[in-house]
Amino acid sequence: MKHARSTPWIHKWSRPIMAGIATLGAAITAYLTAVKFSQETAVCPTSGCDVVLSSPYATIFDLPLSLFGFLGYASMTAFAVAPLLVNRAEQKKFRLKLENWTGLLLFAGGTAMMLFSGYLMYLLAFEIQADCIYCIASALFSTSLFFLSIIGRNWEDVGQLFLTGILVGMLVLITSVGLYTSVSNPGTATAEGYAITTSSGASETALVKHLQKVKAKMYGSFTCEHCHNQKELFGKEAAGKLNYIECNSESQNARLDLCEAAKIEGFPSWEINGKLYQGEKSLQELADLSGYQGDRNFQNTGSHEH
Repeated sequence: MKHARSTPWIHKWSRPIMAGIATLGAAITAYLTAVKFSQETAVCPTSGCDVVLSSPYATIFDLPLSLFGFLGYASMTAFAVAPLLVNRAEQKKFRLKLENWTGLLLFAGGTAMMLFSGYLMYLLAFEIQADCIYCIASALFSTSLFFLSIIGRNWEDVGQLFLTGILVGMLVLITSVGLYTSVSNPGTATAEGYAITTSSGASETALVKHLQKVKAKMYGSFTCEHCHNQKELFGKEAAGKLNYIECNSESQNARLDLCEAAKIEGFPSWEINGKLYQGEKSLQELADLSGYQGDRNFQNTGSHEH
């Protein structure tokens, strides 16, 4: 007499587990989307979360990147729970077909989200260079969803799985690089400002980290020559990490509410420790105004006005 082979526990519980993880991911990305739209400060143990949210990498097609993340996680939740809502006894064939289709969609979605999160982790580490617990959590969630989509069920057609993974992977990588090419390699003059031609030294980078820590803000306009000169003093790498607030309504990244609230009258303007300072500032001046105690061997110098 043959005994029915028992179903592995992971096959029984993979969908509820994936639904739980995806729901957490949806909650986080929904929160970040609300923060981005409201232009509030994110609840975060470091200033890195706001640096990431205010960076050009946080916006796609004039919409917060986190909004697309929310839609992705919400879709994964729906794919995970859909077969569970079908009565196994009365609609066995339909449920089986739904399990097969949603299983493939979970794998495709998990693959896409994991690869895109991996690319974002690369940007976080080497381009933005800021700590964001929400971004790291999302990367862990998407990686977990990917592996659970594989081990959570029996795959009869491994070839289809392999081909789907390759196609989705190629599509995600090409799309990711295409979306951020203009951010990583801006032209000499774009709608978002002029390209920064100087490079950053260790002191410039250290000063920017200190300015992030004290939550200093630079207000400016992408058409402002003095704002460009100010960024040139920091260098390309460090300037990209400034808490810069765009005040020109013609920019897709404009944050007019913050500019009006701060009563900005000229560009650039610096808000440091609750006080407003107008005009270009040398890095030595910014170091003095912000209480910076680190190395001041700044390599970029230039004319500035007060």
